[in-house]
Amino acid sequence: MEQYNNQPKPDDRSDNAEKLQAMIQNTEDNIQKAEQSLSFTDSETQRQQIEEKNERRRESVESFRAEIQDET
Repeated sequence: MEQYNNQPKPDDRSDNAEKLQAMIQNTEDNIQKAEQSLSFTDSETQRQQIEEKNERRRESVESFRAEIQDET
C-alpha cells in the first residue's frame, strides 16, 4: 500500500516580485495592443468595451505595483 505525504509544500515567495513584474509587462502589452485595435473598430459598443477593459487592466497594474511594494 502506498503512503501519501499530506504535507503542504513550503511557501516560497522568493520570486513573487519577478512574477508580478512579468504580469505587469504582459498587462501593459495587452493595453497597448487593445489601444491599437481601437483604430480598426467601427462599433461604438466594441470601442467602449475595449476602453472599459483597459481601465480594469490599468487598475490591475496598480494593484500589482502595490503588491510588489509589499513584497520588497
